[in-house]
Parts: sequence; C-alpha cells; structure tokens
Amino acid sequence: MASSAPEPGTVATRHEPGRDASASVTVRYWAAARAAAGTDSDSQAGDTVGAVVDAAVRSHPDLERVVRVASFLLDGRKVGRDEPVAAGATVEVLPPFAGG
Repeated sequence: MASSAPEPGTVATRHEPGRDASASVTVRYWAAARAAAGTDSDSQAGDTVGAVVDAAVRSHPDLERVVRVASFLLDGRKVGRDEPVAAGATVEVLPPFAGG
C-alpha cells in the first residue's frame, strides 16, 4: 500500500474546509468604477482576476454594471478574467474612457 506522506524535502499542503485559499489582493477602481465602489481601492480575495472582480461586485453591488464593460490590469499588465493572481498583487478596474 502506497504512503500518502510527502517526499523528503517537500511541503504537504491541502485545502482545509472553511479556510479560504484565495490570495488577498489590492483592487484599484478608476473613474466610473471608483464612483460605483465608493472608494479608490480595497482588498479582495480570489485566485483569478475574475474571482477577485466577482468578490468586489459582492462588496460593491453597483460595480456590476461597470465591470461588464471594464478592462482589467494585473500589476500594470492588461489581462483577462482567467488570469491567476498571487497574494499581494494589484488588480485595476478600468471602465471605458471617453475622449483622448
């Protein structure tokens, strides 16, 4: 019978029920997103940009209409909702801008 013990020199990790394994990230809101959230930034948890944005919408329901048309930056790089995030990252919510 095989042992479930980790190999020497490795760390065993597992998700424990009731423990959030998602990363805590800073979310910055710009323009209409800032108005909808009522703040410049806050912290949200999630393991992808989409999960972080969904958490932000749960915290600030008026954001829902904005994030449908927004772009997202992860640490200054344009990304999609499926992009993984790490603890300490920054996600920025950028609604469409008019003018130039």
